[in-house]
Amino acid sequence: MIILYFFIAQWYLSLFSQSFFDHRYASHRAFTMSKFWERFFYVFAYITQGSSYLSPYAYGILHRMHHAYTDTERDPHSPKYFSNLFAMMWHTKTVYSNILKKQIQPEQQFLKNLPDWPAFDKVANSGLSKILWVLAYTAFYIAYASTPWLFLLLPLTIAMGPLHGAIINWFAHKYGYINFKQKNTSRNLLPVDVIMMGEAYHNDHHQHPSSANFGVRWFEVDFVYYIILLFNKLHIIKLMP
Repeated sequence: MIILYFFIAQWYLSLFSQSFFDHRYASHRAFTMSKFWERFFYVFAYITQGSSYLSPYAYGILHRMHHAYTDTERDPHSPKYFSNLFAMMWHTKTVYSNILKKQIQPEQQFLKNLPDWPAFDKVANSGLSKILWVLAYTAFYIAYASTPWLFLLLPLTIAMGPLHGAIINWFAHKYGYINFKQKNTSRNLLPVDVIMMGEAYHNDHHQHPSSANFGVRWFEVDFVYYIILLFNKLHIIKLMP
């Protein structure tokens, strides 16, 4: 049971840091925060995402490209141009790595107000860091897995970030319902999003990309948004008007 509790906790903590910090803050600036809290959530993202840590700087550029070029050949992850999920995610990884290593020069429109901590990202994205996380996860599973079947969760633990990305970037452009007719294939994957904490309202998000709340209809509960409201009340962040 310890492994299951750990997996569930990592699922939601990793998802929260990606949705709250990488997506809604770094990519869309739906709210602002002080430099102290920005650095705090950098570290929080690293701890919760572990071996699949995503640089908020590189993620922000990648995601802004997705919105600017949705479902075109310049979209870093459009299912429209890939025969399968794995090909799309490999391409996404390649574009992300090129941004991170500054092997491509993004357009100026994608660089405004990005959080950037190069020294931290250099360590957090290093091969040594990823190896240490994988060894730590493996040791934890060896110590606490009560049955060999639980080791099937280990690869998912190691690749948690890409797994979350695949669910939205592939499935939420193929399946689900539409609230807003747009010139893209975005869909709301789940009517009540208890799995992706609000990220599954992808069609709503493409309609209102700068909104902190991804839910639109009364039943579309965005759990991350309620945490954002709490943080705003505690003056950790400041919601944009």
